[in-house]
Amino acid sequence: MTPVTPGFHRPDVERLPRPELEALQLQRLRTTIHRLREHSPPIAERIGDLADPTNLDDLAAFPFLRKADLREHYPFGLFTVPRDQLARIHASSGTTGKPTVVGYTAEDLEIFAECVARCLRGAGIEPGWMLHNAYGYGLFTGGLGLHGGAEAAGINVVPVSGGNTERQLMLLEDFAPEAICCTPSYALTLAELLGERGPSSSLRVGILGAEPWSLQMREAIEAGLGLTAVNIYGLSEVIGPGVSCETADRDGLVIMEDHFLPEIVDPDTGERLPDGEIGVLVLTSLTKQAFPVLRYWTGDLCSLTREPSPCGRTHARMSFVVGRADDMLVIRGVNVYPSQVEHALLTVDGVSPHFQLVVRREGTLDTLEIRVEPSAAHHGDDERLALEVTEALRSTLGLGVATTVEPPGSVPRSEGGKLARTHDLREL
Repeated sequence: MTPVTPGFHRPDVERLPRPELEALQLQRLRTTIHRLREHSPPIAERIGDLADPTNLDDLAAFPFLRKADLREHYPFGLFTVPRDQLARIHASSGTTGKPTVVGYTAEDLEIFAECVARCLRGAGIEPGWMLHNAYGYGLFTGGLGLHGGAEAAGINVVPVSGGNTERQLMLLEDFAPEAICCTPSYALTLAELLGERGPSSSLRVGILGAEPWSLQMREAIEAGLGLTAVNIYGLSEVIGPGVSCETADRDGLVIMEDHFLPEIVDPDTGERLPDGEIGVLVLTSLTKQAFPVLRYWTGDLCSLTREPSPCGRTHARMSFVVGRADDMLVIRGVNVYPSQVEHALLTVDGVSPHFQLVVRREGTLDTLEIRVEPSAAHHGDDERLALEVTEALRSTLGLGVATTVEPPGSVPRSEGGKLARTHDLREL
C-alpha cells in the first residue's frame, strides 16, 4: 500500500484559527435562525421568542429537530424557499413508506460539492486522479454527492453507480482508477473478487461510508485492495456525504465546521456533553438556503475533539460512529426501521403482527431475515406467504429480505418491557 498525504481544497478555511472560525459560526448561526423565523412557520413557532444567540453556547436553549418532524411536514413543509428556487430534490427512506425529503438551491449544491471536495482532497486524492464512484445515483445523496465533489476538486469521475459487480470489476481492471467510493461491505466484496483474479488493483484511496463499519473491516479492505481506506460521514437531512471525513492521517473525521455546527448531547437528557464523551451527535446547518436544520438530532453516537488535527486542520473531529440512540438498522447503506417493516407487513393478508428481524454478515455483505407468523385466519401455503412478505418488504425498503414463516408462538413477545424486534448477529 503506497502512502498518501492529506491535501487541501480550501486551506484558508480548513486551517482557520478557532477564534475566527467560531466568530464565523456565530454570524452564520444568527443568519440561519433569522431565515427560519422568516420562512419556516413551523420552526418559527417552535423557536418562539427565544433571543438570538450572542455566543455559541446559547444554541443549547433551542429545541431539537428530529426525523419525526420532517415526516410530519412531508414533503416540503420545512423548506425555506419556494419550489421554483429549488435546483434538486433528494430523499431517504422513512418509517411509513414516505421518504424524508430534502431540497437544495443552486448555491446549496455548490456548498455540497465544496464539502465533498474538501473530504476527497483531505483523504489524499489528487486532482487529475480517477474516482470509481460505486455509490447509487438517484434519490440517495451518495452517488450525485460524491460526483459533484470530485468534479469540484478536479478529479475525473467514472459514474458506475451500484450493482452489476462483474461490470465494476471489468472497469476497475481496464480503467485503473486511483480511488473508489462505495460502502465498506461492497469494498470487501470487490477485494475478495479482485484477489481471485490475480494482480493487485490500481487503487490507492477508498472513500467508504453510508453504513457502520469497524477497524477490523478497514484492515481487511486495505489488505485486499492495497489502498488507504477512509471513513466519510453524512446524512441527507443535513446535506448528504461530506459533513465530515477522515483525512489520510485517519485521526478522527474532520467536520466541515464552517457549514455544520456540531454538539454532543446526552441521549436521555439532551444536555450537552464535554469533548471526549460519547453521546448523540446534533448538527446545525449554517449556510443552507433551501432546507436549513437547527439542532438536528442525528441519533448517531460518537464523541468530539476540537484539538487541531495532525495535518493542521482546525475544525472539530468526530470519532467513528459507535452505535445509534434509536433502533434504526443500516443494511448495505439502506436505513431500516422495525416500524417501517411493521407497516409493510400490514399490507400482506395472512400475517400476524408478530415478527423479528435477524441481521447477519455473510461473507462481506449484511443480510436481513424476517421471521413472521401466520395469522389465525391464514390457512394457505406458507411458502406463498413468505414470497408475498418478501415482495412487500422489497417494495418498501428497496432491499432484498429473506422471509421465514414460523409456527404460531415462535416469535418473541413482549414481557412488559420494550420488545426487541431486532436480533443483530453482526460483529461490527
